[in-house]
Amino acid sequence: MSVSQDPCAKPTLLHPDDALPKLLQQITTLEATEAVALTDALGRVLAEDLSSGIEMPPFDNSGMDGYAYRFDDLPQTGTLKLIGRSFAGHPFTGKFEPGTCVRIMTGAEVPAGYDTVQMQEQAQADGDNITLEPCKKRGENVRLRAGELAIGQKVLTRGSLIRAAEMGVIATIGLASVRVYRRVKVAFFSTGDELRPLGSELQPGQIYDSNRYAIKGLLERLGVEWLDLGVIKDDRESIRHAFREAASVADMVLTSGGVSVGEADFTKQVLDEEGEITFWKLAMKPGKPFAMGHIGKAVFCGLPGNPVSTMVTFYKLVLPLLHKLQGMQPVTPLQLQATLTSPISKKPGRVEYQRGILSRNADGALTVCTTGSQDSSQMSSMHSANCFIVLEQMQGSVAADTLVTVEPFNSVLC
Repeated sequence: MSVSQDPCAKPTLLHPDDALPKLLQQITTLEATEAVALTDALGRVLAEDLSSGIEMPPFDNSGMDGYAYRFDDLPQTGTLKLIGRSFAGHPFTGKFEPGTCVRIMTGAEVPAGYDTVQMQEQAQADGDNITLEPCKKRGENVRLRAGELAIGQKVLTRGSLIRAAEMGVIATIGLASVRVYRRVKVAFFSTGDELRPLGSELQPGQIYDSNRYAIKGLLERLGVEWLDLGVIKDDRESIRHAFREAASVADMVLTSGGVSVGEADFTKQVLDEEGEITFWKLAMKPGKPFAMGHIGKAVFCGLPGNPVSTMVTFYKLVLPLLHKLQGMQPVTPLQLQATLTSPISKKPGRVEYQRGILSRNADGALTVCTTGSQDSSQMSSMHSANCFIVLEQMQGSVAADTLVTVEPFNSVLC
């Protein structure tokens, strides 16, 4: 029996993995940069390579609380004389003497002449007489000068996203400010006469506008500047005015709805007049009616109106475009294999990103199930999910106990 094809699939529609490089070719990273204090750099994108101007650590230091001694002085368990102490910020100032040791704290400078540290748990003190179990090798528990970083060594590259770890690295080499790309500016609006503001009373045929709130949440996680232009009614001139306003202030213009082929979907028509659409429709589900183009100097991305389609196309397509605009290095999504716990119905023709719940079974193996209905209007399916189940373009239905590809959500959706 032949497998029926997805009726929405067309031979001319591109696989999203093939489309993304073509979309990225139309994006130019912002040139403008600015210097910001390190305290304000979290979530920004580094606009320069950073190299260390110091050695790290700048001196041999202890990796343990214990006793510093000369390895050759203790070939077997024995007793050494304690002649001083070395604390972090307060190094030992005396001179090395054979057969002696120095009490030392983690991070404190190892005094000249001593080359090994034994942890305090392997020592017994009787006044100034310290009995140590000998370390197995010279230099044990000692962090050598420049062991982490040498002068001139590159520590971060341009395009790095500055997170907590990167802030720590930058502080380690003593920089109080860094040069970053300026924030991307994104203007967005929804279209549709059926959309009503939150708190209002719904009339027959009306729904609340949820997409703008989801888009705002996604943009907030990316640290971009955003401008919410609200809901624009399904009117050609209203949409034209919104596009002109958005393009005058933003690097990217996002719309939700209006990129289909309905009689009242004016977004595509106005874009053809005011700018250009360079890409339209993909072999993906949900999210087939995705559009990209330009209006003025701004990049345009038209997201489908169904709530789940909006989020999926943002995550899979708009996010990489924003990363390039921001100057970020490309990010490859993590994909894993998991065992499907219940069957999935699918028709060949489009790549599907079904919302899934990834977990481990009693044996520790990865398993995944769908969130239930995959209707693109049901935002609750995104709330319940923690991954996409990625079903390839020409794949049909999938039986339970089959290994499938899953893509866990990253921090933008989590």
